[in-house]
Amino acid sequence: MKGHVLVVEDNPANRELLCDWLESEGYRVSVATTLAEAKASFVDPLPEIVLLDVQLGAEDGLCLLSWMRNERRHERIPVIAVTAHAISAEQTRIQQAGCDACVPKPIDFKVLAAQLNVWMARPTTK
Repeated sequence: MKGHVLVVEDNPANRELLCDWLESEGYRVSVATTLAEAKASFVDPLPEIVLLDVQLGAEDGLCLLSWMRNERRHERIPVIAVTAHAISAEQTRIQQAGCDACVPKPIDFKVLAAQLNVWMARPTTK
């Protein structure tokens, strides 16, 4: 196994596509469709990285990021935003919120693979 990835995505088609690809690449995958489910996913073993949809229905996915960064146990887990909001102003907002990277939808899996390789290889201390 390459590592444990938490996918926070409310769209069933996007979630299935991401999970299928991650599993085919050798990752262990956990799934959450809401902020409450995502927070409940932070149990042992903790995810090593989070793929976060920024727009979860009526919820702002960046609220999860804020919660993570304020929890000592989760604050250093890398978060990659996976979003359809690919305009530069939105990407700036996402990165200023504390995301470690941003991958636009539709997902280019070569770009996602490169980001996963970068962030999985880093120690969890910043």
